[in-house]
Amino acid sequence: MSKPRVGILMGSQSDAEVMAQASQVLTEFSVEHEVKILSAHRAPDKTAEYARSAADRGIEVLIAGAGAAAHLAGTLAAHSLLPVIGVPLAASSLQGMDALLATVQMPGGIPVATMAIGKAGAKNAALFAIQILSRQDAGLFEKLAQYRAEMRAAF
Repeated sequence: MSKPRVGILMGSQSDAEVMAQASQVLTEFSVEHEVKILSAHRAPDKTAEYARSAADRGIEVLIAGAGAAAHLAGTLAAHSLLPVIGVPLAASSLQGMDALLATVQMPGGIPVATMAIGKAGAKNAALFAIQILSRQDAGLFEKLAQYRAEMRAAF
């Protein structure tokens, strides 16, 4: 098994069902990845250390799913130069709108690409990570082109 190229992170175990969408897409494209539960609030030092060490371990893109205050993606972006893709999750009475705003409203200089709320966002986060990786990986680029062609044909 080769080193993971993508890190999928989530704020709690309750986020696993939604974030499994990202893992499933990466698996379909044969992109090695790892899945971790980290919290910007409950384990800030551990989360910062993960972000700081990710590139040295071969990770190229980070995907972060979190609900409510949704600071996970921003924390990762603050401690890493890797691209960070945020997936807002519906974990409060606001149905993910709070997470969407927390994820998308990053201060200038610390970017986080923000996807849709929930499962569609997790799937698109994985596809966006694949797009990023495919710029330096011709085989992955071909798989992505084939995926898009099949999607168009099925429409």
